[in-house]
Amino acid sequence: MKVFITADHHFHHKNIIEYCKRPFKTVEEMDNAMTEKWNKKVGKDDLVIHLGDFALGNKEKVKKTREKLNGTIILIKGNHDRVNEGFIVVRDSIQIGNLLFSHRPIPKGEVPKGCINVHSHIHEKESLSGINVSVEKTDYEPILLEELEKKINERASMKKDKKVEMSV
Repeated sequence: MKVFITADHHFHHKNIIEYCKRPFKTVEEMDNAMTEKWNKKVGKDDLVIHLGDFALGNKEKVKKTREKLNGTIILIKGNHDRVNEGFIVVRDSIQIGNLLFSHRPIPKGEVPKGCINVHSHIHEKESLSGINVSVEKTDYEPILLEELEKKINERASMKKDKKVEMSV
């Protein structure tokens, strides 16, 4: 089983294309491209930690979208998530090792010492104190937890020499 991290898909959200300058002409094109990328990387037995804002729409629409995607999904609820069915739902955050996963960025002073906040919510914007894994930062596909850890370690060693951006 592999573990993936992703966030801010906003399936079925037409306005997000313009709002975040996503490279899609229609919501159908966006949804299909993100579904295809997800299923190319994520297997049926894999785990996906989704940091919120999975989809807009009614229960049936969200359920249909969820059923198209591989893997078991842990959903850290975002401000747009209204449907819980088909997910393992978490309200605030999950900590795995020194990584603290949340939907919204956690203020630096509230992140436990030695932890790094991996979050979403800010879409294409740069994170001020953590790592932004919104789909706009990950080519609209989930990323392996190991890939994320490797990038964090690379940046940590680079950061000793100079300040570097901490988005994926």
